[in-house]
Amino acid sequence: MKQFSNFSLRLYTEIVFGKGTENNVAGLIKKHGGSKVMFVYGSGSIKKSGLYDRITDSLRGGGIDFIELAGVRPNPLRSLVESGYRLALAENVDFMLAAGGGSAIDTAKGIALALANDGDYWQFYNGTEAKKMAPVGVIHTIAAAGSETSRSSVLVDDATRQKKGFMWEPCRPVFAIMNPELTYTVSAYQTGAGAADIFAHTLSRFFIAPSSALGDEFAEGLLRTVVRFGPKAVRCPQDYESRAELMLAGSFSHNDITGIGREGVRGGEHALESQLSGYYDTAHGAGLAVMMPAWLQYIAETGNPVQVARVAQLGVRVFGAFPDIADPKATALDGLERFRAWIRSLGMPLTLRELGLPKTDLNMIIKRCMDANGGTLVSGYMPLDVSAVTEIFNSVIE
Repeated sequence: MKQFSNFSLRLYTEIVFGKGTENNVAGLIKKHGGSKVMFVYGSGSIKKSGLYDRITDSLRGGGIDFIELAGVRPNPLRSLVESGYRLALAENVDFMLAAGGGSAIDTAKGIALALANDGDYWQFYNGTEAKKMAPVGVIHTIAAAGSETSRSSVLVDDATRQKKGFMWEPCRPVFAIMNPELTYTVSAYQTGAGAADIFAHTLSRFFIAPSSALGDEFAEGLLRTVVRFGPKAVRCPQDYESRAELMLAGSFSHNDITGIGREGVRGGEHALESQLSGYYDTAHGAGLAVMMPAWLQYIAETGNPVQVARVAQLGVRVFGAFPDIADPKATALDGLERFRAWIRSLGMPLTLRELGLPKTDLNMIIKRCMDANGGTLVSGYMPLDVSAVTEIFNSVIE
């Protein structure tokens, strides 16, 4: 019999979905109590697309005073949060507005935490529970990280190149504006990486030991949606249905609804990947595309019967693998071959060589991975010692 954990689920973020919804940003900021806004974005793509003008026109038209913080990069840096906080404090900012992908949103969350906690925000990325955060609103332009409705944020420490993250309840945005048309200009590669990232967020929740039937249905349905619409969005970038489905999947993959009835250490694929994108500045989703099937292959090959059956269930219900009742391992491996074929259909890599990482760095990557997880075990659905981590990484060198 499956065991249900006690759980608390708060779907806090107001989602405003559809075409042209970014034009309502000023009204939403006022609704949620903002008066002086810091507008956070990246390298300028929102200016090329016209989104910047629509946002600033709405803010000015609504009589909202704002300052800007540009220059957010993928795998966002702690140093920009530090400088952004100093500027926000000097300008009496009381509301953060992020436009872009997960990096812009996570940067805004870091600054919002600093504003609410006298500048002492880094503690929350190192395990101290956050109790409060200044309000954050989001206009997101890529379906991927899910930070627009999640309680998490991830930053890279400039000095160590280690990724640090958290999941604290007060850290959800107060609103998320979702216009699928804003994702039309996302490149095929980043669209594929985003789909892999979305998949990983639900995969990590699917692989928690206790489970509920309804939780499985939520998770498997979301994963099937990403499997169906991810490749289509890569091939047909202006297909509204595909972009809309991925945008919704990205948010619901990381707002905790796919993890109901489960409690415990999640997945393990993110712990393996974080050293790749953190150190080499590669796309997080691309790194996950390499590590997810390799991690699941190790579980299928070495796990106990319950763990192997779980991988088999994923293969059958998400990828249509043939359910061989007498040989769950064969079912699991069939599902993993289908999983890899789907990753290829996204244009994503399956090896470290394809990701652009030098083979000579492998021992360093493994050491960083172990050090970041306490030195002895990488926790997850199946705890991994250094021998297991080494085997997994060696399986995807080239």
